[in-house]
Amino acid sequence: MNNKTQFNFWYWIAAFIALALFQYFYTTATQVAQIPYSEFQAYLEEGKIAEVAVSDRYIQGRFKEEQDGKPMFFTTRVEPEFAADLRKHDVVVTGQVESTFLRDLLSWIVPIVIFVGIWMFMLKRMGGAGGGLMQIGKSKAKVYVESDTGVTFEDVAGVDEAKDELKEIVDFLKNPTDYSRLGGRMPKGVLLVGPPGTGKTLLAKAVAGEAGVPFFSISGSEFVEMFVGVGAARVRDLFEQARSRAPAIIFIDELDALGRARGIGPLSGGHDEKEQTLNQLLVELDGFDSSAGLVLLAATNRPEILDPALLRAGRFDRQVLVDRPDRTGRVAILNVHLRKVKLAANVDPEKVAALTPGFTGADLANLVNEAALLATRRGGDAVTMEDFNNAVERIVAGLEKRNRLLNPREREIVAHHEMGHALVAMSLPGVDTVHKVSIIPRGIGALGYTIQRPTEDRFLMTRKELENKMAVLLGGRAAEWIVYGHLSTGAADDLVKVTDIARAIVTRYGMTERLGHVALEKEQRSHLGTDQPYYGVRDRDYSDETAAAIDEEVRRIVDETFDRTVAILESRREALEASARLLLENETLGEADLRQFLPEREAA
Repeated sequence: MNNKTQFNFWYWIAAFIALALFQYFYTTATQVAQIPYSEFQAYLEEGKIAEVAVSDRYIQGRFKEEQDGKPMFFTTRVEPEFAADLRKHDVVVTGQVESTFLRDLLSWIVPIVIFVGIWMFMLKRMGGAGGGLMQIGKSKAKVYVESDTGVTFEDVAGVDEAKDELKEIVDFLKNPTDYSRLGGRMPKGVLLVGPPGTGKTLLAKAVAGEAGVPFFSISGSEFVEMFVGVGAARVRDLFEQARSRAPAIIFIDELDALGRARGIGPLSGGHDEKEQTLNQLLVELDGFDSSAGLVLLAATNRPEILDPALLRAGRFDRQVLVDRPDRTGRVAILNVHLRKVKLAANVDPEKVAALTPGFTGADLANLVNEAALLATRRGGDAVTMEDFNNAVERIVAGLEKRNRLLNPREREIVAHHEMGHALVAMSLPGVDTVHKVSIIPRGIGALGYTIQRPTEDRFLMTRKELENKMAVLLGGRAAEWIVYGHLSTGAADDLVKVTDIARAIVTRYGMTERLGHVALEKEQRSHLGTDQPYYGVRDRDYSDETAAAIDEEVRRIVDETFDRTVAILESRREALEASARLLLENETLGEADLRQFLPEREAA
């Protein structure tokens, strides 16, 4: 109910009350005479009363002839015996006339007020800010202004290229006429693409904070409700709000929830609610003029499933990749988060960045927080480098399970298994340096772990390097085979990774002579490099004979790598036994402890 409707309603209530008061006072003043009871008795004896109406407390009636211009009278009733006694002593019996106006008025007004109050309460519940029934087609976008975001480009690090792209958007919002000077126009939409946790939402807030314009933020999933047509109505309402406050920024997070490609599901159709919402978004993107100072930002970590019509030129003209930071970027991100933490003198952001390859901005923020919590838990005065090392292990390998007691036989097997990984890694060229080996159980199923530290960020790998990586993964299984002559279930996860690498060598990278330079399978995971597995039926574009050949090649590569790994460890059997004994004694070995077992590396 808007303000105008409320004003009109209360106006009618006031007019009704005023009319009732006027009628009551007018009638009382012009027609009804309030007389004492004794005077009533006098009129009665004189025969001037035509008719009366008697109640328990009052007498009212009509005169035969008007008295003082008033045809009606009203008096308070008095008991006859009491009245006679008073008349004997010439006492005037007046009586107190009790007005019933307020009672009569409340008998009408109170039910009306209660009814109207319940009615307004129900309307407020159905149409309130919480998204009630009357607001079902309204946008749920939260409006932020410059002071509310509290984020600028100073708070965003490690994604310099993306920041440079978005600084142009900020300049446009501040000076829109400068960009139309040569006939150009700003892009209508900018799509931020990148793995989860890389700072896409943070970048969007930084753009709004820098530009100082209203920031409409909404998630793609909030457009879709159980009622058909609600999503489209909310899209229209969102753009209407933004146009009214232009220049402004509209930010749609998780765009893939709204912009999934049409017609790819078994239940998809022209009347699907999501498709109607997407169609309305496409119409709005075509309809608004970027010169008016309205910019659409969106973020997704699954661009491969977006509808092609959404990505064409004229809608989302520009796609900005917000990728995982490299080592330099990680240092910059750590410097932002380390400003809030009390650090010891031995903490070097360069060393922390070297421990965290593949970490996103969100991962690094979590790392700094975990290190601070560990330092607080041990009662330290500052966060040390050891806290960061332990935090990395906690994030990568999981929480320590010191209460998970292994019997002596299992501890020996785990010790030889982990040292098998470490010795193979130290023996092969181009393999990441071993940082720590431990037989302390961690996480859900890890009975031990070997942590390697990359010396540099790598973007390409040769077949030899892939096979060396497989050899390191098979090192634990090979060590068990050499020492005990049997295999255990401890290498289950290693075998999954090894098989994936071998299959990729055969089917995706075309690195085998038998099958040639052919890509037989497509990447089933996101091309952003996320670790999200693929669930569902894989498409196959090759024959059964080729499938059999693939299986044979995968098995051959894995078997040859395993035999090679066994040969490496057999040549270093004494180091394997000695290092396993040392690991059993200390439970954890660092780089300095492992250096005494460092063998000569094989030729590259």
